[in-house]
Amino acid sequence: MKDALSYAALVLIASLHCCSGYWLPTSTDKFQYQLAALLKTDSQLIAGVTVYDIDGFDTPKATVDTLHATSLKAVCYINGGAWENWRSDKASFPAAAKGKNLDGWAGEKWLDIRNTALLGIMEKRVNMCADKGFDAVEFDNVDGYTNATGFPLTADQQLAYNRALAALAHKYNMAAGLKNDVDQLADLVADFDFAINEECNQYNECDKYSPFVDASKPVFNVEYAGTDANFLKKTCPKAAAAHIKSIKKPLTLYTKRLACPDA
Repeated sequence: MKDALSYAALVLIASLHCCSGYWLPTSTDKFQYQLAALLKTDSQLIAGVTVYDIDGFDTPKATVDTLHATSLKAVCYINGGAWENWRSDKASFPAAAKGKNLDGWAGEKWLDIRNTALLGIMEKRVNMCADKGFDAVEFDNVDGYTNATGFPLTADQQLAYNRALAALAHKYNMAAGLKNDVDQLADLVADFDFAINEECNQYNECDKYSPFVDASKPVFNVEYAGTDANFLKKTCPKAAAAHIKSIKKPLTLYTKRLACPDA
C-alpha cells in the first residue's frame, strides 16, 4: 500500500503540471543517439538533426545551452531500472535493491523497482536533468519484469513504476520518453510523450508501436545489427511504413550515425 500511495501521489502531481508548456517532440524531428563520446557541439553536430539524446550525468549544462542556442533540443538519458557502478550517486542505492547483473553490460545490476527508496533517487536524477536545462528525459531499463532481475517483479508493478517515472519528468516540466518495454506500450502511451526503441526491426516488434504512432507520439528506433547496405535497403522501407524514425549505430553509441531518409 505504501508503494501504491507514492506512485499515485506522483501521478497526481504530474496531472497538476500537465500541459504547462514543456517541449514535445514530433514526427518531423530527426534524432541522434549518442551516449558515449561526450558531445562536442562545435564539431559533432549533424546537419538536419534536431534532437540529441545524450547522457544526463556526463553532459554539462554548457552543452545543453549551446544546443538551445542553435534551436536544438536535448534529451537526458538516465538509467531508470538498473544500478551502474560508475555513477556519482551509486552509493545512494540500498544494497537490498540491487539484483542480478545485466547480461552483456558490465557494472550494471537490475533494481528492485518495488523498493520505495528508488523514486527519491530517480527524482534527484530528474532534477539534475532539469537543472542542466534538458528538454526531456529518457528512462532506460524499465522492463525488468520481463528479465531475470533476481526479484519477483510483476507487470503491474512495472506499470506503476514507469508511470511514476513519467510523472517525475512532467513534474520538472520535461517530456518523458519510454525506452523499450514493448509489451506495455498500449498501457503507457497516455503517460509518455515519445518512445525510444532498440532493434524493433531486428526482432520484428515495430508493429507493437502502433499505439504511439496512432497517438501522434514519435517513435525513435536504433538498430545495431547487420550491414549498412541491408539497413538502408530493407530496414528503412519497413520503418517508413511503420511511421518510425530509424537510425543505425554501433553498440558503443558514439558519434557514428546512419539514418533512414526521414530520420
